[in-house]
Amino acid sequence: MDAKLGRPDPTRIHHLRLNTLIRLRWLAIIGQSATVLFVAYWLEFPLPVSMCFALIAASGWLNLFLAFRYPPTHRLPPGFAFAILLFDAIQLVGLLYMTGGLTNPFSVLMIVPVVVSATSLPARLTLLLWLAVVGLATLLAFFHLPLPWFPGTALVVPFVYIAGMWMAVFSTMTFTAFYAYRVAEEARLLATALSATELILQREQHLSALDGLAAAAAHELGTPLATITLVAKEMERELSEDSRFAEDVTLLRSQAERCREILKRLTSLSGEGEAHMARLPFTSLIEEVIAPHRNFGIDIVLEPGERQGSEPVGRRNPGVIYGLGNLVENAVDFARERVTLAWRWNDARVELTLSDDGPGYPPEIVDRIGEPYMSKRTARDGGGGGGLGLGLFIAKTLLERSGAQVAFGNAGEPGKGAIVTVSWPRQAFLASAGGGEIAY
Repeated sequence: MDAKLGRPDPTRIHHLRLNTLIRLRWLAIIGQSATVLFVAYWLEFPLPVSMCFALIAASGWLNLFLAFRYPPTHRLPPGFAFAILLFDAIQLVGLLYMTGGLTNPFSVLMIVPVVVSATSLPARLTLLLWLAVVGLATLLAFFHLPLPWFPGTALVVPFVYIAGMWMAVFSTMTFTAFYAYRVAEEARLLATALSATELILQREQHLSALDGLAAAAAHELGTPLATITLVAKEMERELSEDSRFAEDVTLLRSQAERCREILKRLTSLSGEGEAHMARLPFTSLIEEVIAPHRNFGIDIVLEPGERQGSEPVGRRNPGVIYGLGNLVENAVDFARERVTLAWRWNDARVELTLSDDGPGYPPEIVDRIGEPYMSKRTARDGGGGGGLGLGLFIAKTLLERSGAQVAFGNAGEPGKGAIVTVSWPRQAFLASAGGGEIAY
């Protein structure tokens, strides 16, 4: 299942919204303009105001061009977005060059384009932008105009301070960009996995509704079939002495009666069996889950455990059936010879334990199983890995939505590998005080 769904396509998830960049740039333009005016006319520090505003105007003209050229909802390809962010970095470095280089306290703003790239663009483009900004910061450490200061007073900044500022920009940019990239990547993977979960749940619910569609079809076809049967009887009565048509008319009436019997059975299955299909005992749930996986050369062994009280019965839940089925499928895929299902229930909980005799989960990822797009688990044939990512994430998500607790681990007994425990509160299977049952 993981192989089919796969990872999200980077060419589709790394398109930055143009309106986001335009708004960020307008904010930067306002801040840069206010800072230049404050330093030049309020503090009265010597400053190349015209050159500074020329660079700010270049950024403003680019914003206007993009705003008029593309609609606000336009999403930029990664290469185009990278070029715009690189321009922003160069424009800021130009302003810093004229205002003291790394001695300017605003030099820390050089990390902004890299952080924006880390949250939106592929890792390789973010790395290229990071290298470009590091190179520009290094040039600013050696080449820059003096920091604007009080007229007639020379502010001497030791090089060790400039080196410290370079190191501060470097370390802040590296840590922040890496952190932003990891958070954004996990959010993208989670959103993709949740979308896949919703699609699969909708499919399972659609399959569960087919019996209702069959009943509706039987109801709609009943009237025309009754008419056909009536007409066939009349034709049989009128043509009983005509040997040319008697046999055909008799066959027509018999087949119409057969269709009515089939539709009657469909209606009976949907009506009389509706309650049975809607309510599923716990052991029936287990049988329904394991049935599709019995003929794959792996023994599926059932081991009933402690059973206190009557058997829990709940409403049929396609999400739970799919989630448990996915866990069984994973166990069968990685087992060598045997998969064991043990279950028990008492006054407090209903529990199902699934184990196999495969290699088990790698110890370093046991605590992270259930996250989307995890690393691989070695299959029983030793030739490659099976997915431990989206499939288990979907199964865990669907089961937890039903109120279950899902725990993954490795069995401590010899000959057993991975072990999964799914546990529900018993009240999720019993009738509530107000009537009806809580779906598991």
